[in-house]
Amino acid sequence: MQPRRWPSDLEVLHGYTVPLTGNPGASTGWPGDAVDATAAALRGQAINDCVIRHCESMQYRMAILDTPPHLPPDGALSYRGRGSSASAALYYPWITVSHPIDGSRLEVPPAPYIAGVWARSDISRGVAKAPANEVVRAALELEVQLSSAQADLLNQHGVSSLRSFPERGIRVWGARTTSDDPEWKYVNIRRLFLYLEHSIDAGTRWAVFEDNGPALWNAVRHTVKDFLLREWRSGALLGTTPDEAFFVRCDNTTMTADDLVNGRLICEVGVAPVRPAEFVLFRIGQWTATRPCPPD
Repeated sequence: MQPRRWPSDLEVLHGYTVPLTGNPGASTGWPGDAVDATAAALRGQAINDCVIRHCESMQYRMAILDTPPHLPPDGALSYRGRGSSASAALYYPWITVSHPIDGSRLEVPPAPYIAGVWARSDISRGVAKAPANEVVRAALELEVQLSSAQADLLNQHGVSSLRSFPERGIRVWGARTTSDDPEWKYVNIRRLFLYLEHSIDAGTRWAVFEDNGPALWNAVRHTVKDFLLREWRSGALLGTTPDEAFFVRCDNTTMTADDLVNGRLICEVGVAPVRPAEFVLFRIGQWTATRPCPPD
């Protein structure tokens, strides 16, 4: 009997199409042994820019991007500062994997493996879960070993890092987009909103060409509320009650007379997403034997 082997994240990706994800970044555009480094870096940046523009124009996609190889942490920060987009996430550093044929070691960009991590996280936990603190399967080591302070600094500036932990393996240690807008700084928050918007859009297409009046507005409200209620019950939204988690408005206050004349149905939706706990803090103090313990 053959021992069980966990599939690599590339194999997970090949068996499952990642929702809301664009192509990985400029893996073939970075410097090689026989390529001018400056020209290759410019080409790689151009590839990344094209992927970002594609995802922004397609609306419901996100790009997973790489930094160039052989960058120190400061270089990754400088590279991140070249642009801002809520439709992209940048990962650092490159990883070392085993060559599938001869077993030699290869340094490869992380984006394809991160896409597999996203897919695996979506399958096991859903799109609302931050795709972080996840093992990068098949990764043997990292090109750069980051300290906690370095990883925290990268994370705060929109570079999602990979770190190696004793007995825990190589893990994705960040879930930030490359956006300078604090509303969209988390990968899972951005993807959750894309998922909700896309699902609501697809789930209400039946309303096209229906009579645009109170009966239709009421039906649309119920359709959207039922969908968001399921998301709240799954833990994707904050709030102890549905009213705290979301609201849906579709009535004569959301549409003007001009909207009605021109056949526009407008539904306003607001949701309160659950944000990831990036920093878990504990306060530890000393208690004497005679001092009473605090209540639980």
